[in-house]
Amino acid sequence: MTKRGRIATGVGLLAALCVPGQAVAEPPAEAAPRPVLDLVLDGDSFSLRDAFAILDGRPVSARLAPDARANMIETRAGALKALGDQRVYGWNQALGPLKDRPLSSEQAEQFQRNVLRSHAAGVGEPLPDDVVRLALILKANQMARGKVGVRPDVPQRLLAMVNAGVVPRMPQIGSLGTGDLQPQAAAGLAAIGENAPVRYRGVEGPASELLPKAGLARDFTLQAGEALPIVSGSTVLAATLMHAVHRATVLADQAEGAFALFMEATRAEQGSLDARTHKERHIPEEDAVAARLRGMVAGSGWMTEEGRKRLDPANYHPRVQDAVSVRAAPHIMAGLRHELADARRALVREANSSTSNPLIFKRDRGRGYEFVMGGNWDGSVMGHLADSLNAEITDIGVLSQELSGRLLSPRWSYDLPANLAGGTVGLNSGMVQVQTVAAALIPEMQVRATPAGTLSRPVKDGQEDHNTMAMASVRHLHENLDRLQIVLAVQYLMAAQGIDLIARKMSGLPLGAGTRGLLAEIRRYIAPLGEDRYLTPDLERAIWLVRSGRLRPSVPSA
Repeated sequence: MTKRGRIATGVGLLAALCVPGQAVAEPPAEAAPRPVLDLVLDGDSFSLRDAFAILDGRPVSARLAPDARANMIETRAGALKALGDQRVYGWNQALGPLKDRPLSSEQAEQFQRNVLRSHAAGVGEPLPDDVVRLALILKANQMARGKVGVRPDVPQRLLAMVNAGVVPRMPQIGSLGTGDLQPQAAAGLAAIGENAPVRYRGVEGPASELLPKAGLARDFTLQAGEALPIVSGSTVLAATLMHAVHRATVLADQAEGAFALFMEATRAEQGSLDARTHKERHIPEEDAVAARLRGMVAGSGWMTEEGRKRLDPANYHPRVQDAVSVRAAPHIMAGLRHELADARRALVREANSSTSNPLIFKRDRGRGYEFVMGGNWDGSVMGHLADSLNAEITDIGVLSQELSGRLLSPRWSYDLPANLAGGTVGLNSGMVQVQTVAAALIPEMQVRATPAGTLSRPVKDGQEDHNTMAMASVRHLHENLDRLQIVLAVQYLMAAQGIDLIARKMSGLPLGAGTRGLLAEIRRYIAPLGEDRYLTPDLERAIWLVRSGRLRPSVPSA
């Protein structure tokens, strides 16, 4: 399936650089068909492994667990009976600032349709197809908990679209992180067969036309109280943040690989990776980062006293210790791992929680059901997690740019040729302008790392007077993940050049167990720089290598 929509709306960040036909020396092999992911949703056991498989494009067959269906049927009956005693938001009362307007039972069906029509007001680039599929599955799983009062037919309709390969168009701009009103309403309109756009087998068109072509009934009627649970909640936000966590985990691995290659190029001191030092800090993620780095450089002859003497034996002096960016790198990189672990825990909870309003609970001692109004749709926790992740991603970008900058300086790189020039220095300018690509992106990352979660403003006549702005937070995070891919590509390209420039002088000394594989993968697609040449294609190839995951080290991630 063609991926549709980039999370980084508004910037179109160097999208052309990743066209495989432009970027690689040989086309990637066509992937073999993958087995179908069989999901039985019970509201309690959805995992991030499932989520990441969906985000990786695995075909899905999803259905409700029998017990979940039975529970939903029971709750629905109890909710309808309880309506005689309560005025309930979204059931027999209107929404938002109009919450005090009553609705008659005769208006119920039209109201459901009107809710979806009025709330489907989002704009901008659509979310990627796999994020949309995940959002619909998360919504169905949350409904399966039996706390929102919809019939089982409602989540099963959403799952039927996923199973058939029908993907609603969910615009990115409009949600304030106070529920997923606009994007989820667009999906709801598609589900009931209105003319909201969907994609099916590469074709985009109205749901009313494409649903029957996918073997689904064109029309689906929502009953009292069933539209609000579709739009209320934070499932689109959760799916988008899961996507960011998935991407950030791959980039965290690649940042470690780029750093290990930098250490080889500069013949760095291995003492900064000593397990005893990191154990004394009592940060498990830091221990793990240092261990992976030790694994990548294990057996290196370059990162030894012999290796450090090779470039200029007559003037060699012990280094004593490397710069802060080198010695503290395991700790800096551990910050990202720590935030990723927090995000994973929160997202597993989110996937298996009821995040709508109102919720429906059994009364004590079997006295029927009652509606409870609350704020479970709020996305503050996820929004702040996205802001924190963005700060860590940006710090990794700053670190990477600083390291690639060190490679240009003979003094800072311990005698690598100036500018990493491959021919006569001066006549050849080398990679100085490659490094400025990374430097140009860092201020953009820093601006986008401003936490949107602190920028609440009231809307809707004061009824929604605190808004998390979490969707803005997660969109900025994805934009910076795009930028980090380029910054890391610069570091990989320059570190590989540094290694090749001094390889003859290091003859007989091996690279580390992992770093030699990373260097070989780069050199499959990009030749070392000799005399100056047109460098944009080299950097495009390096960016593609990062974005395709080909430079993900083989050492297992934490």
